[in-house]
Amino acid sequence: MTLTTILVKWNPLKYLGILAGCLVAAASINIFVVPSSLLTGGVTGIAIIFYFLSGLPIGVQTLLYNVPLLIASYKLLGKKYTVDVVIGTLMFSFALDATKFLAAYTPTEDLMLAAIYGGIFNGVGYGIVFRMNGSTGGFDILGAIFKKYYSMEIGSVIFGFNCVIVAIAGGLFSVSSAMFTLICMYITSQMTNKVIDGLNQRKAVLIVSDKAKDIADGIITDIGRGVTFLQGEGAYTGAPKKIVMVVVSMTQIAKLKIVVSTVDRNAFMLILAASEVMGRGFTRPNRQNVKFRTDMKINPEVEQRIQDALANRGDD
Repeated sequence: MTLTTILVKWNPLKYLGILAGCLVAAASINIFVVPSSLLTGGVTGIAIIFYFLSGLPIGVQTLLYNVPLLIASYKLLGKKYTVDVVIGTLMFSFALDATKFLAAYTPTEDLMLAAIYGGIFNGVGYGIVFRMNGSTGGFDILGAIFKKYYSMEIGSVIFGFNCVIVAIAGGLFSVSSAMFTLICMYITSQMTNKVIDGLNQRKAVLIVSDKAKDIADGIITDIGRGVTFLQGEGAYTGAPKKIVMVVVSMTQIAKLKIVVSTVDRNAFMLILAASEVMGRGFTRPNRQNVKFRTDMKINPEVEQRIQDALANRGDD
């Protein structure tokens, strides 16, 4: 096996990304969460509880508590899934203890600020890990097992176990600590989703118009996005209609509205949030054997009107 084959197989950039995410999340826990007597979700939350009670290192505990989960993962979910989880768990456990010294530099004693910023940076770190198709183990494994064998949603399983952790925090420490922990967990989950989805959000747009062809040509020519025609039928009139479907970035929405309204002011446009977009045009395509239209010719009059409208709005 050549060195190139090994590098491609193991994808070092992926694991560098996972390590970076682990370091960000671990640093956040040691800077904001632990000094404020808050908790995080998952196995790390359990480790933090015993850290407060006994002083045992959080990273070492996290690794030990993950061992039975990793064994269950290997037996129930397979070797391929478990290998990446093992790597992520080792990295995260190491990062937790390696960044412990940062607790001495906590920037705030305000519990609300600690919960907010702890949740933000925690979410960024976990989001980077998940975006690299990695995992830090813990309740993610339980969620995957419950989903495979009991058809339960992973998010619901993890949320249920985290509720138990919050209840324990309320009993051992204080109700206010449990409440701030909930805030931290919620912000963490939201930031994780934002990072996974990417900062450049996409929008799926459906356009119903009698001038679908001109609108599609305008989108292709002036926005540079691919378009798909869907066949529809008016429920009241029974007339056949072409529905234009296109996916654009947030920055292209304004230009899309100009194109559509210029071609047909009566067009019906529905804009939907697209949480994840994959395929040609948004991820790296395999362009081999891809055929593009060679007969497309936009109506010159329509194109001139679009250009004038874009110029008046200051778009290029």
